[in-house]
Amino acid sequence: MEYILIFIAAVFVNNIVLAQFLGICPFLGVSQRVSTALGMTGAVTFVITLATIVTFIVQKTVLDPFNIGFMQTIAFILIIAALVQMVEIILKKVSPSLYQALGVFLPLITTNCAVLGVAILVIQKEYDLLQSVVFAASTALGFGLALVIFAGIREQLALTNIPKGMKGAPISLVTAGILAMAFMGFSGIV
Repeated sequence: MEYILIFIAAVFVNNIVLAQFLGICPFLGVSQRVSTALGMTGAVTFVITLATIVTFIVQKTVLDPFNIGFMQTIAFILIIAALVQMVEIILKKVSPSLYQALGVFLPLITTNCAVLGVAILVIQKEYDLLQSVVFAASTALGFGLALVIFAGIREQLALTNIPKGMKGAPISLVTAGILAMAFMGFSGIV
């Protein structure tokens, strides 16, 4: 039951993008098409989950025993950067079309504060390794859900007649705000 609550809270109630406002750059940048949003979701899910596992292990085996917790942010950033490089190399070989579609946003996962935020949150919440993995995967799925819904809405908006002053970023930000308010409806669940 505890893992189900972690899942529901991470995906719907405390959505990393719409409630905690982490990961806004790829949320706004890669949400032009649903196909690209799905690819970014896969990459972010992989990176967040793997980064959380590795950073958790580093925290518990290196930083805490040697009492160097002050190095947490630097260590986590270096680990995340290395993992993103690995994902980039794999995507370039396995799916060149997805690699091209993601473009500059793939290296931006390195600086995606959602990845670092999740790694730090699992330590702050004092989760064990299994809880951390569930939280990380759920948070990534919540990120993906918000990203895909937003991309679908933006695809529909591209087909409608929008006033000149609202085209582009203004309508995107208004839409993101309305989507965030919609997700607030889940706040009483957990």
